[in-house]
Amino acid sequence: MWDVGIIGATGYTGTVLVSSLLTHPDVKISLITSNTYKGKKISDIFPAFRGVFEGMLEPTAEKHAGKCDVYFLCLPHGSAMETAQALYNGKAVIVDLSADFRFEDVGLYEKTYIPHRAKELLPQAVFGLPELYRNKIKDSHLIGNPGCYPTSAILGLYPLLKEQMLSGDIFIDSKSGVSGAGREAKTGSLFCEVSEGFKAYNVGVHRHEPEIQKEVSKYSDAKIFFVPHLLPMNRGILTTVYGRLKEQLSTKEVLALYKTTYFGEPFVRVLDEGLYPDTRFVRFSNYCDIGLKVLDDGRIVIISAIDNLVKGASGQAVQNMNIILGLDETKGLRQIPQYP
Repeated sequence: MWDVGIIGATGYTGTVLVSSLLTHPDVKISLITSNTYKGKKISDIFPAFRGVFEGMLEPTAEKHAGKCDVYFLCLPHGSAMETAQALYNGKAVIVDLSADFRFEDVGLYEKTYIPHRAKELLPQAVFGLPELYRNKIKDSHLIGNPGCYPTSAILGLYPLLKEQMLSGDIFIDSKSGVSGAGREAKTGSLFCEVSEGFKAYNVGVHRHEPEIQKEVSKYSDAKIFFVPHLLPMNRGILTTVYGRLKEQLSTKEVLALYKTTYFGEPFVRVLDEGLYPDTRFVRFSNYCDIGLKVLDDGRIVIISAIDNLVKGASGQAVQNMNIILGLDETKGLRQIPQYP
C-alpha cells in the first residue's frame, strides 16, 4: 500500500483525485492540504465525501517531504515548481498538474509563463501523456501532467503526425466546459456570464498553444492555429482538428491507422466510420474518444472528446502514477462514462 498526498486538494482537480484514489485498491490518501481550508475536514467543504472520507486538511505551506510515496501537485504554475523542489528526492513520485514541468525547453516555458525557479529539476521531468511516453514515464519520478486542451489535440493528431502524413498548417478548434477555468471565483466563470452563451477566448495567446506546438514540432514543421471556446456546461472538451493529407486516403484507411496505433490502449476509443465523439459519453471517465472523416479532396477532420477534469487532468495523473508504480494502468480509473 502506497501513501499518497494531494497538495492543494480543494480545487476541482484535487477533489477529482480524491474521488479516484478512494477507489484505488493499492493506495491510501495519507495527506491532503489546503491553505484556504486548513484545519477543516474535507467532508465539511465537500459534502459528497461525508461518511466516505473524513480527512483533515493540512496547511499547504508546511513541510511535507518524507510523508508520502506519491505526491500530486494541484497548485498554480509557479507555486508547483517550488513545492516540487521541497519534495523531490529521487524516491517519491511527484505528478505536477500545473504547467511547470511540461516543457523540456525552459526558454519556451518562460516565454509562455514566468521565470522558472526549479531549472535543475527539468531534466528529470517527463511529459506525462501515457500513449506517447509510457516507456519514459515508467522510469521517472517527476511528471509534468499535460494540459486538458493539449491532451485532446495531441491524441487526435498523433497517429498522423507519427507517420508524417499531414501537409500544411493544422487548425485546432476546442470547446471546453467551465470547470476548465478552475474553482477560484472569477467573473468570467459566473453562471450569468456563461449561461446561454458560447464564445472564443484567448485567441492566439492561449498558454496551451505552445504546449501543443512543441509536440507537433517533434514530427512536423507544421504550424498550428489553436482557438479555445467556452461552453455553458460543467465539464468536457470537444476538439476538432482540420488538416490535409499528403496523399489521398479513405476514411476507412485512416481509421485503420488510428485503430492500429491505439490498439491495446485502455483509455483511447477510436470510433467506427460515420460515428463522432460526444462529450456526454466520456463524462466522469478517463476515456478519450476519437472519430474522423476524410473528404474527397484530401482534407481531414479529426474530432476528440475527453472529460477535462479526468483524462484532461486528474485521471491522467493517476494513470501516470500507476505506470510508475508498475500497477495496472486502469486501477482507480475504471469508472465508465455517466449518462445521462
